[in-house]
Amino acid sequence: MPFFQSYMSLVKLSIKGISYSQTQNGAYALILNEVDGERKLPIVIGAFEAQSIAIALEKEIKPPRPLTHDLFKNFAERFDIVVKQVIIHKLVDGVFYSSLICERDKIEEIIDARTSDAIALALRFNAPIFTYKNILDKAGIYLKSNSGDGDQGSQEIDDVLSNPETFGHEEESNQSGDVYAKHSLQELNELLDQAVSQEDYEKAAKIRDEISKR
Repeated sequence: MPFFQSYMSLVKLSIKGISYSQTQNGAYALILNEVDGERKLPIVIGAFEAQSIAIALEKEIKPPRPLTHDLFKNFAERFDIVVKQVIIHKLVDGVFYSSLICERDKIEEIIDARTSDAIALALRFNAPIFTYKNILDKAGIYLKSNSGDGDQGSQEIDDVLSNPETFGHEEESNQSGDVYAKHSLQELNELLDQAVSQEDYEKAAKIRDEISKR
C-alpha cells in the first residue's frame, strides 16, 4: 500500500484525446475523462509527450526506432519491473504531480514523474490512471460539447490552456486535413509510410485520421 491517501478517494480516468487550442498558438491539452462521471480533466502537455501519447493511442503507427517512453518500457521489462498504475496525486499552482506505482519481485515502489510522462508510460503498460476526488473537484470541467465538435467546446478548452508550451493549432490542423483529403487512399498509405520513416509522427497521425475517414 503506497503512502497516498486511502484508495477509496481515488477516481479512475480514461484518455479522451488531445485538444488543440484555436486561439493560443502552440497550445494543446491532454483531456482525461472521469470514468464514472461527466467531468473532464485537461492537462497542458509538451510537444514530445503529446507525440508519444498520440503514437501510443494510434496502434497502427509503429516508429522505426523506440521513442524514449518505449525505451523505458523495454528497459523495465528486461528487469521485470511493471508499472501497475499511475496516480495524479497533487495540484499546485496549476501544475499536476504524478507518481508511477511500480512492482518488482512483489515489492512495490513509487516513482515521481511528470504527469505527461506518467500517462505516456501508462498507455504502454496498459496501466490504469487515477486521481483524487479533491483534485477533480478543483480542476475538473464539464464540456458542453465534445472537444473538436464545436466552437463552444473548443473555447472551454482554450480557457484552461493558460500556459501554452507546444506546437500546432486547430487552423493548421484543418488546413492539413484539407490537403490530405485530395489524395487517393493509395497515396495516403504511401505518405503514411514516408512520414513514419522520417519519424514525423504528428503528420503520420493526421494522415492516419484521413485514412480512417475513408
